[in-house]
This record gives sequence, C-alpha cells and structure tokens, in this order.
Amino acid sequence: MAARSTSAAPGKRGGGLGKLQDLHVTVPVIGKVTLPPPEHLAFYAVLGALGALEIVDWPIVLVIGAGHLLAGQQRSRVLRGAGQAAEAA
Repeated sequence: MAARSTSAAPGKRGGGLGKLQDLHVTVPVIGKVTLPPPEHLAFYAVLGALGALEIVDWPIVLVIGAGHLLAGQQRSRVLRGAGQAAEAA
C-alpha cells in the first residue's frame, strides 16, 4: 500500500512552496520504505532494463546504480547544510 505524505521543508511554514512529497510503501517483512522521487525511479528502471536486456553487464549496472544513489544522498546533505547556513545568515 502506497501513501503520500507532505512535509514542510525545515524553516518553511505555510504556502505551497517548500513542500516535499514522500512516497512510502509498506513491505511485509521490512516495514515502511520511502521510495525515491519519480525521476530517480525512472533512472533505476531504465538501468535495470539495460541490465536485463544484457546491453550493459550486471556488475556495471550495480556500480552505476549504487553510485547514483550515493551521489544523490551526498548532494542532499550538502544542499541541506548550505540552506541552513543561508537561513542563519
């Protein structure tokens, strides 16, 4: 079962701007899992299709997917820190 939740970005109140939509899926054994944004899901789907069709070898698909995931997490932390610094100034 998928559920969308909206949460205001830190330091933002009211208004439609600054709201993030998270898509949560409940997996029976694991529990509640947050899915990445739709554009990231599309990237992973195409990457998986390339691997399934053997256009790209599976080890390469896994490395590219893991690198994309890690780069997105790092970018998010950096942007959050920059936003907090700008807000404090």
